[in-house]
Amino acid sequence: MLKRSIDVVLGVSFLILTAPIVALAALAIGCATGGTPFFAQERVGMHGRRFKMFKLRTMVTGAHAMRHSVMHLNEVDGPVFKIRNDPRLHPLGRFLRRTSIDELPNLINVVRGDMSLVGPRPALPSEVEHYDAAARRRLTVPQGVTCLWQINGRSDVSFEHWMELDNRYVDTWTPLGDLLIIVKTIPAVLRRDGAH
Repeated sequence: MLKRSIDVVLGVSFLILTAPIVALAALAIGCATGGTPFFAQERVGMHGRRFKMFKLRTMVTGAHAMRHSVMHLNEVDGPVFKIRNDPRLHPLGRFLRRTSIDELPNLINVVRGDMSLVGPRPALPSEVEHYDAAARRRLTVPQGVTCLWQINGRSDVSFEHWMELDNRYVDTWTPLGDLLIIVKTIPAVLRRDGAH
């Protein structure tokens, strides 16, 4: 209950504070690509519950259908797919990802109760299908906007270490720990470590 209360209070506050940034980014995406600026993608939440996670669109229309043709460019290990210079990004996509502005609409999910401000990043169903028992432990807590992985290198860390960080969070969660992760997220985003 305490975690949810913090999520609602801070989530609404952050949503209001970042609304002008999201609005400007959405307008820029619309002008640059002519398509819808927002994107809702199915993700896996706590205890395997699926939900639609909101983001600002960073890829060209039809990017999902192009995934097979760029699979050979994958730069990370484990059941995850990430490309530093993804050819499917639209002209503003790289900037939005590097600054994490594309993730600001996640705050809508926080207010709705789909996600928490802090917790393991929600994975794609296709990724969770390949999880072993250790990786599935990350699904026992609310999935979040930011986490230990987010402030410790993101895509620059191995999948194994990523799961270790998530399980450490599961085992050591405290309200104060959540607030410290939120505070540390700001410089991590500004440094853009592992952001792609």
